[in-house]
Amino acid sequence: MRTARKFPAALAAATLALTTLTACGGGASGAGASDDANGKIKIMVGGLDKVIYLPARLTQQLGYFEDEGVHVTLLTEPAGVQATTTLVSGDVQGVVGFYDHTLDLQVKGKQVESVVQLAHAPGEVEVVSNKAAGELTSPKDFKGKKLGVTGLGSSTDFLTKYLAVKNGVRTNEFTPVAVGAGQTFIAALQQGSIQGGMTTDPTVAQIVDKGLGRVLLDMRTPEGSQKALGGPYPSSSLYMNTDWVNSHKETVHKLANALVKTLKWMSTHTPEQIAAKMPADYAQGGKKLYAQAIKDTLPMFTEDGVMPAEGPATVERVLKAFNPNLKNATVDLKKTYTTEFVKKSG
Repeated sequence: MRTARKFPAALAAATLALTTLTACGGGASGAGASDDANGKIKIMVGGLDKVIYLPARLTQQLGYFEDEGVHVTLLTEPAGVQATTTLVSGDVQGVVGFYDHTLDLQVKGKQVESVVQLAHAPGEVEVVSNKAAGELTSPKDFKGKKLGVTGLGSSTDFLTKYLAVKNGVRTNEFTPVAVGAGQTFIAALQQGSIQGGMTTDPTVAQIVDKGLGRVLLDMRTPEGSQKALGGPYPSSSLYMNTDWVNSHKETVHKLANALVKTLKWMSTHTPEQIAAKMPADYAQGGKKLYAQAIKDTLPMFTEDGVMPAEGPATVERVLKAFNPNLKNATVDLKKTYTTEFVKKSG
């Protein structure tokens, strides 16, 4: 089993090239055919220990990548925007991150597409500290607040800005603060560096369990996504450069087979059984709390990896509400995802 590697945010750019060399046992660090010819694939995950990206590591734990004949090295970055940078630069072949980056990249001239749609809801939660709970009761109260996001330009940043604009608060009327996830997010909330913020499990479960804050808005279910965003919001996905997909279809099909098999396995097993398959250090709040975090997040996942029919349009509407790069741009949604590979998966 290949070991996942963590990169401190500040050192990621400097260390990535060296790490990818060692992770794959030598050879080129680019996303060329040299890696693929040896069945070696590097996938960057926007936070391996986040439950919203759990299928990536679980697929590795279950041995499904190896069963398909692909040797996958999972790397980790604290925020999806940083993971996307590694894909565009050619350091990895794929990213497990939010689908919305494919739209943002298209208007910047980069053609990237989701090949396996792992989730049809964001899996995100807006939490508020107990100290600020009285003055921060809904997104209408974002004005003047410091709100935590994983990284500036990340999907948590996107969604926070949308919720603000939707509720009459301009994006320049509050301050997004990049605090990552896990212990760095929790520390920022405890210290008052942020009054609230958007994060995922297991961070949410730990905040509630420790009595540090409460849930303000829950988007871990399709129903929560509908209420907050007006429709299904495809989030966690495996996305790749379109040119690479078109020239490596056999490999992409194997990756899709492995991930879809995992999604189906998840749909027939309990949160406790899923938690038992994951690395022990992912359950920082304890096994019981980690299983609860998985239970609360499971509704976000698809069972077949297929993009929900109305999902891309919801994402486009959300992004255009606040993103000046997309507001007046024409996005070809059909080029932001493909179902070619997952529909062939048995």
